[in-house]
Amino acid sequence: MFLSRRSLLAQTLVLSALGPMMAATHATQAADNWPSRPIRLIVPFSAGGANDLMARSAAEGASKVLGQPVVIDNRPGAGGTVGADMVAKAQPDGYTLLVSAAGVISNSMIKKSMPFKDDALQPAVMIGLAPSVIVVPKNAPYNNLRDFVEASKKGQGFNFATAGTGSTPHFVAEMLNVKYGAKLQPVPYKSGSESTTAVLGGQVEGTSEASIIALPHIVNEGKFKALATTWTQRISAYPQLSTAMEQGFADVQIAHWAGIHAPKGTPNAILDKLAAAVDQAMKEPATVEKLKGLGIEPVGGTRTEFVKFVNAERKRLGEIVKAAHMQEK
Repeated sequence: MFLSRRSLLAQTLVLSALGPMMAATHATQAADNWPSRPIRLIVPFSAGGANDLMARSAAEGASKVLGQPVVIDNRPGAGGTVGADMVAKAQPDGYTLLVSAAGVISNSMIKKSMPFKDDALQPAVMIGLAPSVIVVPKNAPYNNLRDFVEASKKGQGFNFATAGTGSTPHFVAEMLNVKYGAKLQPVPYKSGSESTTAVLGGQVEGTSEASIIALPHIVNEGKFKALATTWTQRISAYPQLSTAMEQGFADVQIAHWAGIHAPKGTPNAILDKLAAAVDQAMKEPATVEKLKGLGIEPVGGTRTEFVKFVNAERKRLGEIVKAAHMQEK
């Protein structure tokens, strides 16, 4: 039986109209059924660091809420790019997700080339953050951040240990240089632990490190002198340390944060479901107590709030990258 040209046209128009509706229905069904199997969280750093510890707390709590295992898969390399690339190229079905950090924003600003575009990953939810702590050797003559910055302006300046180009300590140094005229020469090391060793050994005048790493050296061992924390609020586990903002350095604002990003195209309903699960996990009293005891501030929140945070960080850090010429040559 042959259809007339008019009938074919009418059928085509109906199918065209139904297409988006069918796609939306399929996405809704996928979200309703999600998760129906284990979720893999790619952590783009080695086990044991702040990003990894926050990821494991989020995985444990979200697993209870979602009713499926949330498995941690550490894939370190290239400042977080190796793991991020895996997720950027994964199926957007909510089963392969990235535990993101500041590098997901800043790497493309700094590196000469990237294996994926920024929009290949979309923000889902914040997990938490470990404020950075600016530290110097215990016997250093500086008692606050202003003393340190003013002393650095004399002579050749100070060497400031970092965990490599674009790391949080690198941004701390350049924020102080660009905004406040400090003379800090970033000295790249392979990791935060090597930077810490360099400060303890007197090879450099100072560094900044995640609270979870720095606090044991300050509180338990007394090997470091802490000058300031670089987030907007004091560290719950060490409230006697004032923020850089409180000391007059309002533009020194950065933390070692962890969130979750998903491949582009992941249904919004899945992202919202994930965000709600992580938010609930970050408000669990036992989790809050555990993380705050380590110097980590649990955050959680909505997807919208995390998108707003990521966009603000992109703008703010981008200005520092340009002003300090942080791009790889």
